[in-house]
Amino acid sequence: MELKEYLNIIRKRLWLIAAIVIVACLGAGLKTFMTTPLYNAEAKLIVNQTYDRQGTAMLDYSLIQTNVMVISSYTEVIKSSAILDKVVAAYPDLGLTSQQLASMISVSSANDSQVMNLSVQDTSYEQAAKTVNAVAKMFERQIPSIMNVDNVTILSEAPLEANAAPININLVMSILISFVVGLMLAVGLVFLLEYLDDTYKSEAELERELGLPVLAVIARIKKDDVKSSQPSITTQQQVGESSYATINQ
Repeated sequence: MELKEYLNIIRKRLWLIAAIVIVACLGAGLKTFMTTPLYNAEAKLIVNQTYDRQGTAMLDYSLIQTNVMVISSYTEVIKSSAILDKVVAAYPDLGLTSQQLASMISVSSANDSQVMNLSVQDTSYEQAAKTVNAVAKMFERQIPSIMNVDNVTILSEAPLEANAAPININLVMSILISFVVGLMLAVGLVFLLEYLDDTYKSEAELERELGLPVLAVIARIKKDDVKSSQPSITTQQQVGESSYATINQ
């Protein structure tokens, strides 16, 4: 019975729920179209150092662990002026300052991995790709003189002509999230309005609240019904004149 009551509450204000959901979805779609697209370009660097044994490059577990540990230092080196100032000087076509480059660059790596992910976000994918490739090349070129070790190699560069999609725009997902959130808020508002409404809407509610049977019900009377049930003044005058004439006769 409680489930039926809940469904009846929702059914009574279904129009309000639909209106809130539609407004939320339209707002999400409008916001998506007004959002400036943002693209992400990524290059990969590998930190790998070997030692020679009789002219053959060999890997050592301790060297691998060392390479993994220095990645945190390399993350700070990439964003330092020692690298970014040289990028600005070598690639003036980017039109960026070292401070702007520092705010655009993100560096990450998986746990126990020798691979560094260097990413740049920009409103133009081509600009983002050129920027991330320039920083990766300059870092690879300058790290031997900074750290006195040549253990950084570019694993992959960002393609300049990739069919990249914006990372901050997803119309379907935005509308779906707005639909779910709007529906939840609308249903919550409907139940809140029902909770705050302390009037009785039916005889069943009155019987359940008071525990007394309903003896009589006054139906809802419309204004048109009241007007049609009352005789007009002209009709009353005609009836009065007819009665007076009959009395005189």
